[in-house]
Amino acid sequence: MGKRKSIDADEASSLADAICQQIRASGHKSMELKALRSAVLGSDAADKPSKKRFKAAVKLLEKNERASLSAEGVVKLSKAERTQGKEEAAGEEGGGEAKSAKKKRKKEMKKKRERRSEVSGEEEEGEGDKNAKESPKDEHSENGNDEAAAAEGEDTGADGGDTEEAANPKDKNKPCKNNPQGITRLFLGNLPFAVTEELLGDHLNGAVTHIKWITDKETGRFYGSAFCEVKTSKDAAHAMMKLNGSQLMGRPIKINYAPMRPGEEGDWPPRSKVITGGKMANAGKGQAGGTGVKAMSAKPEGCLKLFVGNLSYEIDDDGITKFFMGVEAEIKAVRWLHHRDSGDFKGCGFVEFWSTEACEKAATLNGKNLLGRPIRIDWSE
Repeated sequence: MGKRKSIDADEASSLADAICQQIRASGHKSMELKALRSAVLGSDAADKPSKKRFKAAVKLLEKNERASLSAEGVVKLSKAERTQGKEEAAGEEGGGEAKSAKKKRKKEMKKKRERRSEVSGEEEEGEGDKNAKESPKDEHSENGNDEAAAAEGEDTGADGGDTEEAANPKDKNKPCKNNPQGITRLFLGNLPFAVTEELLGDHLNGAVTHIKWITDKETGRFYGSAFCEVKTSKDAAHAMMKLNGSQLMGRPIKINYAPMRPGEEGDWPPRSKVITGGKMANAGKGQAGGTGVKAMSAKPEGCLKLFVGNLSYEIDDDGITKFFMGVEAEIKAVRWLHHRDSGDFKGCGFVEFWSTEACEKAATLNGKNLLGRPIRIDWSE
């Protein structure tokens, strides 16, 4: 990868702001890189100098932690950037008056909860001091969640989940509209093979708490389906009614309720947030040879090549060579992958080694930090 010409700092900063505004205008937390570039640059999207300026702006966003770029080419705004955008929008609409009205509504909601708590306490005096002690605890939990939601500018309406109910474990499986059984486990099918925990979590509005990727028992290859546990029954109902058939990375995903079967009570949700394969989620080892989203597939016999992903734009042959030499794994060849249409680096590639021993040593670096990003490694034939 050759050296790039320097880009004017003010120009990159201005373009970075435009990128953030475009993502916020889309109504989502993230956008695919190609679509984002077309939306921001318009007719100049195919112009090479414009592409370089756009790439420099994305790098600036990553450097300033305003956004991140995944290996699959998805630009996602940081939590702080999303919050700032919503605060600016609120300021444009009503300025200081809007903020004052927001604080006033929060105080009114707090007073109403306190009154409800007092009435509830009078009605349940016969139940003893236990309930009297629990009530302030629940109230504090609810207030804390309301304040956090207000600080983030998040919507706590029906579509986004109920913040107060999500904080109460008793309401997790509470029957609700379109989910009378209160199911919180979902089966997702027709998933893109490049899907990640982050992308799937974003698509389900941040409601996912656990994921089990379904893989082949013999090879460990991903089947394109998964089981997901969500925060509440309302979140599950929302996914079923609003997201079933929705597009994720160009594929219409399928979503169904996956009620617990006899004997699974102690096995779901799993202890780890993300697991791969295996009949017993808590057994400690899945079908793909490990647990977690970084678990590697089955190693081919005599393997000499690795797939490497989630790489920084700054990576080059010397950088990857030095990285693997840290475990005395000498590289034979490197092949970087680029987008066919634009020629942009995809953030991944293939690395070939001189021996299987060197390949195995290199594989031990899966998940290690390289130029500020955790590298993703898998066996390749």
